[in-house]
Amino acid sequence: MINTELFSGKAQKYADARPGYPDQAMDYIATLVPSNAIFADIGAGTGKFTIILARYGYELFAVEPNADMRELLTVELRPFNNVKIVAGTAETTTLPDHSIDVITCAQALHWFEPDEFRAECKRIGKPEYKVIGIHNVAPGEDSILNGSQRTHDFFRDPIVREFDNTISYTRKNWIKYMSSHAKDPLPSDPEYSAHIDMVNAMFDRESTDGLLIREVVTKVYYERC
Repeated sequence: MINTELFSGKAQKYADARPGYPDQAMDYIATLVPSNAIFADIGAGTGKFTIILARYGYELFAVEPNADMRELLTVELRPFNNVKIVAGTAETTTLPDHSIDVITCAQALHWFEPDEFRAECKRIGKPEYKVIGIHNVAPGEDSILNGSQRTHDFFRDPIVREFDNTISYTRKNWIKYMSSHAKDPLPSDPEYSAHIDMVNAMFDRESTDGLLIREVVTKVYYERC
């Protein structure tokens, strides 16, 4: 299965339970770019980060290859007339040459082919364009190592800032969260029942007073190209 389809059937759970991004991180990003910057948010997903950019009023292209994700993205961004949704990939965005001031990718860079994405950034970026990577890091998750490695593969000499993004999960949202990853089985898969048993056992083991706390850190990588 190619990366484009890995989240098919999981978009609603992703929208409901994946962590968003703290206001302090967006406030910091806003200091890095001009108020009239044109953004391309690559791998926009269901709009967890895209909607934050949209609220700031930036002209914005939201690029997302997965149809399920784009459907929810369209709903989330309906109130904003400063956003255009694009069915494209990180490596082939379909955006015009040299049209973008700032390229962002939130919780998505580890899915991209670094060299091909770098070449696409150079094609769509204006002179001295900026690339900003945003990644939520939760302790003990398998995706951290892979995500960090791809981030290091892509960025040459980034400025890195960290922001607290601690998340509290109820059992219901924990189950949704733990069913929203690419590797997580769908309800139609034979291993789904065992997976949910494991998720419930983890909640019982790690929660206190009905809440499971994850000390998530939002990392922002910034580089001028």
